[in-house]
Amino acid sequence: MTRSPHGPLRGRGATMDPGARFEATQREPFDDGWEGDGEAAPVLRTEVTLEHPRTVLSWNQSPDVPFELSLNPYRGCEHGCAYCFARPAHAYMGLSPGLDFESRLFAKVGAAQCLRRELARPSHRVTPLALGINTDAYQPIERERRITREILEVLAETGHPVSIVTKSALVERDLDLLAPMAARGLAQVAVSVTTLDRALSRQLEPRAASPARRLETVARLSAAGVPVSLLVAPLIPVLTDAELETLLVAGAAAGAVAAGYVLLRLPREVAPLFEDWLRTHQPLKAEHVLQRLREAHGGQLYDATFGHRMRGAGPYAELLRQRFRLARRRAGLQGRLVELDCTQFVPPAGGGAAGNTSQLDLF
Repeated sequence: MTRSPHGPLRGRGATMDPGARFEATQREPFDDGWEGDGEAAPVLRTEVTLEHPRTVLSWNQSPDVPFELSLNPYRGCEHGCAYCFARPAHAYMGLSPGLDFESRLFAKVGAAQCLRRELARPSHRVTPLALGINTDAYQPIERERRITREILEVLAETGHPVSIVTKSALVERDLDLLAPMAARGLAQVAVSVTTLDRALSRQLEPRAASPARRLETVARLSAAGVPVSLLVAPLIPVLTDAELETLLVAGAAAGAVAAGYVLLRLPREVAPLFEDWLRTHQPLKAEHVLQRLREAHGGQLYDATFGHRMRGAGPYAELLRQRFRLARRRAGLQGRLVELDCTQFVPPAGGGAAGNTSQLDLF
């Protein structure tokens, strides 16, 4: 793994860049005494590779998540959240789950056209589509690429239900689509808020919207009639768990009608990445955070077992569950948003670009 001699890079979450686990060779850091000697910290610019997928819909049968169907417009995420559970997926691209994950991105060009074809298949089963689960569908490059926007246009046209999870204020751009869909029971949004501490958020999630801006997004979505859930994710022991009750009150005041939480997950390379981030930015709390996680995962930093990976187990995890239930009740929040309507779906004609027809449509 490599680490910048200048310390953490401005605007980036990862503090090191481990090699991809499937590569034949691995890099080891070596300091000859010259690196960083009087040099300014380098600027790590974001690179975007265009990807042309053949399919975009993913099905899952996990009992831990409330959806079966998902779509991710991007690989990698420029938000750079130090804790992101999706980081290990970059290893399949031959890239590091560290700085590469947040600076070397892949945009799925033509995803909307691909989605149109898949929705046109007679075998398609209508169920709410979870948009942007692995990586945020409204990360900064969406402002220019507009892939998420194009996907929403297809879903609105076909009457297909969609749920969105984001920590970006950019979702407000698409209220002209989301508000009418929500009025028909076809759209809902979960806004993820980790902490209300602006300084901590900047270290944890360097390119995501500020906590106050996310609450403003909750308010604007709610005012437009879009059902909004506040997602406390991840809930980080010692670092942010004391804010649990305050977060739910703030979310309810902004207009959220439901709330959920996810305990910090550290699969594969995320564990050493987050531990290094802790020892860099929160050295006095690092051991305490890690010990609490081990208490919730049977002595390990992470347990991927269904039923445990999202909430943990044991006394500490149970205490969090009880605190959350009580705080949610006091804040007047539901456990989940109302179910979306799956009866309005009309398959797109032709399955190609908008306005195209298939041969059978001519008869």
